[in-house]
Amino acid sequence: MRIAHFSDLHYCAKHLLEVDRCFTFAVDAAIAAGVDCALISGDATDHALDVHAPAVAALARNVRRLADHCPVLMLQGTFSHEPPGTLEVFRLLGGHFPVHVADRIEQVALMSEGNWLPCQGWRFDEVPAGARAVFSCIPTINKATVAAAVGATEAAGAVGEHLALLLQGFGPTNAAARMSGVPTIGVSHGTVYGCITEHGVPMAGFDHEFTTGTLFSAGVSAFLLGHIHKHQMWEWGGRLIAYAGSVARLHYGEEGEKGFLVWDIDTAGASCTMVPTPARRTIELAFDGPPDLATLRGYAQRDDLAGTYVRVRWTVPEETREWVDRDAITTLFGAAAEVRLEGRVIPAVTARAAGISRVPTLEGRVRCWAQGTQSPVDPLLLALAALDLQTPAQIAGDLLSGRP
Repeated sequence: MRIAHFSDLHYCAKHLLEVDRCFTFAVDAAIAAGVDCALISGDATDHALDVHAPAVAALARNVRRLADHCPVLMLQGTFSHEPPGTLEVFRLLGGHFPVHVADRIEQVALMSEGNWLPCQGWRFDEVPAGARAVFSCIPTINKATVAAAVGATEAAGAVGEHLALLLQGFGPTNAAARMSGVPTIGVSHGTVYGCITEHGVPMAGFDHEFTTGTLFSAGVSAFLLGHIHKHQMWEWGGRLIAYAGSVARLHYGEEGEKGFLVWDIDTAGASCTMVPTPARRTIELAFDGPPDLATLRGYAQRDDLAGTYVRVRWTVPEETREWVDRDAITTLFGAAAEVRLEGRVIPAVTARAAGISRVPTLEGRVRCWAQGTQSPVDPLLLALAALDLQTPAQIAGDLLSGRP
């Protein structure tokens, strides 16, 4: 069976042009590849959307194009991106093939007629006759519900433990399907321990839903994942686990290609191919201090910036914030599609000396302040003496003439 695996589309007004351009390309490529089934493994939308929003119409249009070509399965993603019920409308699109929305833990069979047959409980007791493939679906888990049952401190570990038992529970049905010559596929939206985010950060905490071991224990030929925006995969005995990544580049600093996966899956194992989409190119330049115009100029002359999104970041003390020439930077990258300038200013901190208000003399206060700030006191006392003995004109004259 050949499956097109899309994930983390994040349709919304902010990202609509980029996401729809990339997903439209991906749908065209999947149809041209002659896939038997299309799957979106969560986060089709970026947040709650009104039904009249242009992003909803654009997403529905592409899902309908897929449904006119092959059966489509859409998995419930992160609740903050896809509030429960968001995907219900896609069941009603009325394409040539049906769209199945997996918003509960279940097994669902893709039948030879092209329709979806969900199990009555959480798994099939026996493989349905006429099944072309069996999908074991685990949508986003509501950790708040788990926390309410076992307590907040135990919730993180409890989610992983219960999912491990659940995945093992899918094993007998999947083994029976493989013996019957039916390919088996797992689908979920979550974090695998040790995976790498799109910004190059390893996810090594103990509050993640899965490990590769628990996913392989489900006994499927391929496990198709969403949630992490960087494509990566793990292999064991011909079976694969893989994140498709996001179809578009939504943030600065994201690593790797963007695209979707074309899977070829049978009862013995699986293989997948990454198909890149024409995601926008982003460049991030960071400086510890004011941006160096010479460096920026060299970068701008070296690269083709047409259609590129550029972000320049810097960190400067408050007293040097005016040294940054924003107009000059913007001019250097004038050919870019967007130039974003982000400066972080470190505020000046006023040092206070304890007990300074109780010192009766000005000389004593200067000594107290110098001690509190670890500053040399002698130059300060000389300057204070000059203020007592000389007029401002004399002090200025001495400074201009270079006399000590």
